[in-house]
Amino acid sequence: VQLQASGGGLVQAGGSLRLSCVASVRTFSSHVMGWFRQAPGKEREFVAAIRWGVGNTYYADSVKGRFTISKDGAANTVFLQMNNLKPEDTAVYYCAKATRGLSTVENGYSYWGQGTQVTVSS
Repeated sequence: VQLQASGGGLVQAGGSLRLSCVASVRTFSSHVMGWFRQAPGKEREFVAAIRWGVGNTYYADSVKGRFTISKDGAANTVFLQMNNLKPEDTAVYYCAKATRGLSTVENGYSYWGQGTQVTVSS
């Protein structure tokens, strides 16, 4: 399974970006797609996840109300719409796939994308 993330970039505080992640193979209804991020000098942290079948979504408290995770099942793609970005959102963002149910920790995910850089200037 390969995950290809894209959509990162440089944006001013208050701006928006939309990340995309395409999976190379079909994502089944029992799978979960998630987004994590890692800022310089910090551990990778959970951002958001979506249950592929029912579409239930989950968010870290730090992004609730600003970020939205969604999916296009036909395109095998998961998105992360990021609004009202803050400098503390600056990080490399990774998409990941979990095949054993919902998880908000790294070791719950079996497959990872290469990461896309998001930089928010103040």
